[in-house]
Amino acid sequence: MNYLRRRLSDSSFVANLPNGYMMDFQRPSGPPSSTSSPASPATERRQPPSQPAQLAQVAKAAQAAQAAQPQAPPAGAGSFLSSFSSVVKTAQIASAVQAKAAAAPAVRKPKVLLVIDDAHTDWAKYFRGRKLNGEYEIRVEQAEFSEINLAANVNNGCTVDMQVTRGGTKVVRSVKPDFVLIRQHAFSMTPGEDFRSLVIGLQYGGVASINSLHSIYNFCSKPWVFSHMIKLYHALGPEKFPLNEQTFFPNHTQMLPTPAFPVVVKMGHAHAGMGKIKVENPNDFQDITSVVALAKTYATAEPFVESKYDIRIQKIGSNYKAYMRTSISGNWKANTGSAMLEQIAMTDRYRLWVDSCAEMFGGLDICAVKAVHGKDGKDYIIEVMDSSMPLIGEHAEEDKQLITDLVLNKMAFALLGITSPQPSTVKTQPGPQTSQPRRAQGGPRSASGSPSQSAHGSPQRARSATTSPSQAFQPGPIPASGSTGASQKQAPQLNKSQSLTNTFTETLRGNPTDDEAKAETIRSLRQSFASLFSD
Repeated sequence: MNYLRRRLSDSSFVANLPNGYMMDFQRPSGPPSSTSSPASPATERRQPPSQPAQLAQVAKAAQAAQAAQPQAPPAGAGSFLSSFSSVVKTAQIASAVQAKAAAAPAVRKPKVLLVIDDAHTDWAKYFRGRKLNGEYEIRVEQAEFSEINLAANVNNGCTVDMQVTRGGTKVVRSVKPDFVLIRQHAFSMTPGEDFRSLVIGLQYGGVASINSLHSIYNFCSKPWVFSHMIKLYHALGPEKFPLNEQTFFPNHTQMLPTPAFPVVVKMGHAHAGMGKIKVENPNDFQDITSVVALAKTYATAEPFVESKYDIRIQKIGSNYKAYMRTSISGNWKANTGSAMLEQIAMTDRYRLWVDSCAEMFGGLDICAVKAVHGKDGKDYIIEVMDSSMPLIGEHAEEDKQLITDLVLNKMAFALLGITSPQPSTVKTQPGPQTSQPRRAQGGPRSASGSPSQSAHGSPQRARSATTSPSQAFQPGPIPASGSTGASQKQAPQLNKSQSLTNTFTETLRGNPTDDEAKAETIRSLRQSFASLFSD
């Protein structure tokens, strides 16, 4: 057999063979079937003459025969094993790479939070180290309304251009916010403070926010908000929701003198006591009418309430606080001049006020109700504020942490669809939280009156907000009489102003029904405070 293979591999020998003798080599390579019978020479002679392609096939068959020789398999087997080993190693490397990629945490794009607020509060530090659902970093971008511009598209959302000045350096950048916290008024009649178009752009881009952009836009008109408070007044009644009487004038032509004076006239939409005038008689009212005509705006008039103090009830998520502000300088506007701010006990009456107002415009996550307690012993609700409300009192820092937790929860729901509360830095108990006033170490407790006294009379007083931060009270229940209060900070040495303020505060404590005596004490100490502040 080996002799025949060598002869067949010789091209000169194959060329001298008769036509048709090499037809069997045209079959597929491999061992011939044992059942096949060779063709006869006569049949092979009847085949057509061979062509050059047939010679090529013969050469291929010869090469296949040489590869089938016994000495060939060892080299071929080694090459096959080498190739197989290489394939196995490649598969192992690929599997290791895939396993490592699966084990490594996925790099997620951070969520952008746009905070619209002034630069006095650095909101980035409150969100530092916090994550959404433990996965997404939060990138805080803060600017004022006057420092931003935007463009919104149906498919691409909203892109905000910022031009902020930090440390004397002007920084310009563009961001695409995922969520917005609005802590500024979107509209004021002061020139250059109408930012309603930016609110429309954020709504156009579908950006979620606190409070909702729908409510922010509705709060751009105080008479419009007051009209919704009138609905609550009719639904709850004057006993549960004592709304102050108010008259609306769309322009100056309908401003006729009211039957009783004095009255407070409010022109247009303004904040922080601007645009409010106390009118004593009809002649002054006519003068104000001409000013309203020149301003070309609407106006409201409401009876002037001679107040003992102002009341503010605020709600941040499920946390409630109540404050009392008493004027010291004697100005009829409690937010003007010197005033004393104290936290007071939260009552069911106050809670009803703020919860009812929090249902307006689809829900307000952050809001506050302002009221006046008159010398006639009655309360008068005058205004409701939204998320742009200022944070006051000794717990302003805690309120900022509460807003941070609220934003995280709302972002997780709006962006990830997660309803479970996010980890909080403020320790709270389940359900609505109420920060109650708490006495200082070694000090007397605040007198606790009956529920009717808490609702209609003078509220419980906590502490003057003019004391130093180291003396600030922490919210919580009143400690037992035997408690040492070791966890509270020791009060430092008081200066002249703090000593006088604390003395004044302790004077106010005592019988909660002795309101006239307290009012007389306020009047008698005004001169002392005035001389102290003049120093």
